[in-house]
Amino acid sequence: MGDWQPRGGFDEVVDQVRAWLDGPGEDRVVIPTSGSSGTPKRVVLSRAAVLASVEASRRRLGAAGPWVLALPATYVAGLQVLVRSLAAGHAPTSYDVSGWPEGEGWFTSLVPTQLHRALASPDEVAALARAHTVLLGGGPIDPALRARAEAAGIRVVATYGAAETAGGCVYDGVPLDGVEVAIGDGGRIRISGPTLFDGYRDNPELTRQALVDGWYLTSDAGRFDEDGHLRVIGRVDDVIVTGGVNVPGPAVAVRLREHPSLDQAEVLGVADREWGNRVVAFVVPGAPGGEPVPDLSALRDWVAEAHPRSWAMRQLVVLDELPLLANGKPDRQALRALALEADRPGEGA
Repeated sequence: MGDWQPRGGFDEVVDQVRAWLDGPGEDRVVIPTSGSSGTPKRVVLSRAAVLASVEASRRRLGAAGPWVLALPATYVAGLQVLVRSLAAGHAPTSYDVSGWPEGEGWFTSLVPTQLHRALASPDEVAALARAHTVLLGGGPIDPALRARAEAAGIRVVATYGAAETAGGCVYDGVPLDGVEVAIGDGGRIRISGPTLFDGYRDNPELTRQALVDGWYLTSDAGRFDEDGHLRVIGRVDDVIVTGGVNVPGPAVAVRLREHPSLDQAEVLGVADREWGNRVVAFVVPGAPGGEPVPDLSALRDWVAEAHPRSWAMRQLVVLDELPLLANGKPDRQALRALALEADRPGEGA
């Protein structure tokens, strides 16, 4: 089989994964990153790394069973759903084909956007409450979103990881068995352990930059809280330097999501002649018939009630929905393009 990349529909990819698990140990899988901030990288994962992640996840969750795929199987989170299910002796199923199972004790992985949408449907909530565990990863998780899910009886475990770590390797702030996490220069998160990737396909220079002395240098900033749990602050480039001030974009987005008239929000930096970078907020209104979205000045005041006024955005883009990548993460490149388009002379901002 050799090095391979998942391709095709659900049944095809399941067959490919099953053949890989039964094949020679030297075969490796090639997984693209999401490319949310640029060109996707091709991550090479050994079978040993993937199975180390599967076993560590099973031990942490305290159970194994059938998994339901609700993410693209060509990305690492989707691939791991298939591997975990097959390793537990169960054929995985696809949410897109069969929906959620009627029984209990199954598992799935979602990104925050999927969980947010599911909570609006009583049927989806009732189904997810029957799951043993819903792994939630792929981006920042608002505490309010998790609290809503848990109040509805959904067992959520927040995960942190990357394709380079064979998926989530930190559960609820605690590294899986065998995984080590450290905070390096500038607050950059570093990870080591048996789940690390072998390198980037056809890019040895990028591999040398990312894998240093047995550690994977992530693009994320973090800290340890008083209990020793990892708290992910956001991507290193989520800190927007605007007019000489460092603005943590994720913190501003969290504040905006607390506004009663807003359903979703993302905050990014966009190149600006005056400020170097300007802080731009992309928001989706709440339910139809609800409160109208305030103007830029009012939302700046809302941000300033909780944070320094210098953190408040200087551009507001109101959208019907956030553009998403195939894996459910916000498409940062598309958002920046929308900000630039909205800022053209004669157009609203």
